[in-house]
Amino acid sequence: MFSKVQSAALKGMDAYLVRVEADISDGMPQLLMVGYLSSEVREAGDRVRTALRNTGILLPPKRMTVNLAPASIRKAGSRFDLPVAAAILASLGEIPGEHLKDVMLAGELSLSGQVLGIPGTLALVEAARDNGLKRCIVPKENAQEGAVIEEIEVVGISSLRELIELLRHPERARVEKIDTRKLLAYGEVVQKEDFSQINGQAAVKRAVEVAAAGMHNLLLIGPPGSGKTMIARRIPGILPPLSLEESLEITKVYSIAGLLPKDTPLMTRRPFRAPHHTVTPEALAGGGRSPSPGEVSLSSRGVLFLDELPEFRRSALEILRQPLEERKVCISRAVGTYLFPADFMLVAAMNPCACGYYPDRSLCQCAEREIANYLGKISQPLLDRIDICIQAPRLSYEELTENHKNESSAQIRERVEAAQKIQKNRYEKLPIHFNTHLDAKGVERYCSLGEEEKELLHTAFTKLNLSARAYHKIIKVARTIADLDQEKTIQSRHILEAICYRTPDRNYWTQRG
Repeated sequence: MFSKVQSAALKGMDAYLVRVEADISDGMPQLLMVGYLSSEVREAGDRVRTALRNTGILLPPKRMTVNLAPASIRKAGSRFDLPVAAAILASLGEIPGEHLKDVMLAGELSLSGQVLGIPGTLALVEAARDNGLKRCIVPKENAQEGAVIEEIEVVGISSLRELIELLRHPERARVEKIDTRKLLAYGEVVQKEDFSQINGQAAVKRAVEVAAAGMHNLLLIGPPGSGKTMIARRIPGILPPLSLEESLEITKVYSIAGLLPKDTPLMTRRPFRAPHHTVTPEALAGGGRSPSPGEVSLSSRGVLFLDELPEFRRSALEILRQPLEERKVCISRAVGTYLFPADFMLVAAMNPCACGYYPDRSLCQCAEREIANYLGKISQPLLDRIDICIQAPRLSYEELTENHKNESSAQIRERVEAAQKIQKNRYEKLPIHFNTHLDAKGVERYCSLGEEEKELLHTAFTKLNLSARAYHKIIKVARTIADLDQEKTIQSRHILEAICYRTPDRNYWTQRG
């Protein structure tokens, strides 16, 4: 007897439907799995056979063939256990085959018949909805995650016995319900780390505010103990709350990576990722035999913080160049191309030299060549992709112990939200939201300059030996500063402040010396 059921497989951020077919006929007793399968999918046959036996269902001594179509695409993962079991049960007549129509199943089985959680449920449910299916049956621990997708029923089960009962009586299903807007409304919790806890560093705080307002990449340079890491960790607290679209994208990435907390059906806070400097290029960009998201994707819509920037491998840092420009990661394998989002704000911190104390010659003993070599560990093309650079000087005793009230993250966030609202209205009909995303044509159209501002930029371009990319970045940062000032046009003071944030080149420190 023949039966079929729908399941789904992952490819990058997207999922595609997989038709699981089962046929039971006379012949040599065996369970044969076909359809271009990975080893873990082939093992599903043994897991399903044992789980059915421990549920009280014995397979007949017949030839059973299970096919996962389309056969031209490789299937990987353990999510096919549940649909394979359902297709075999329908072929045996244990459940009505018509109850499998318009239903997508995904889940892993233990040998006892328990249904175990799987990664990527959100993407699977989304694919089922987009392909017109009416219901998804998934593991109980993934049911709320899948329920954030609207216009499709999601039912969670915890055992194979529950699956049989559900498919015999589908009207008794308990459909999961999630109010995503309520989750977002209550998702913002009080930040433990607040800018009010940081004394001094007024110039650095201003640069961070400008960077957050335009989602510009930021480099903090200063000696050890100047507060670079403290400031970086507080940046997510001044970014606006997530929209539902952003929240779903972040949740999908974390779900595919298997990092979504079990008690969190929806990610409601902007990610902050701070990988150690020993991170490999593959862990940073993503990859593997079946590619999964890396740090640049896990930080999408949030902050990627690289502390001690020169200590990272050169090969790892160079991988960032394409994602910083295109806001996505493209991983190519023999079996296909995988796309992951990489729309993150890069925040990096570094010392001005190997010992960390230049230009204080009372503490720094580094030679000029050593200082230049230390900065030279970071390529100029990567530095060109950083919009804002600011020095974080050592704090004096008076600054460190002052008791006056500092601005809170909430106060700074109000100004950042107002500036970002201006940008979203300005780029309403474009596939961008922030000034940092403008290309050369966008800069020309939305960042018009007066004669005084043009002359100022001409002088800076000539004297500072700027690249074309650095020139455009100065204008985009000036546009953000103008938005913070609620100004419609870029003025000279905005250009001057943006020039002060220029990223250093290889000769930067020795010129200062």
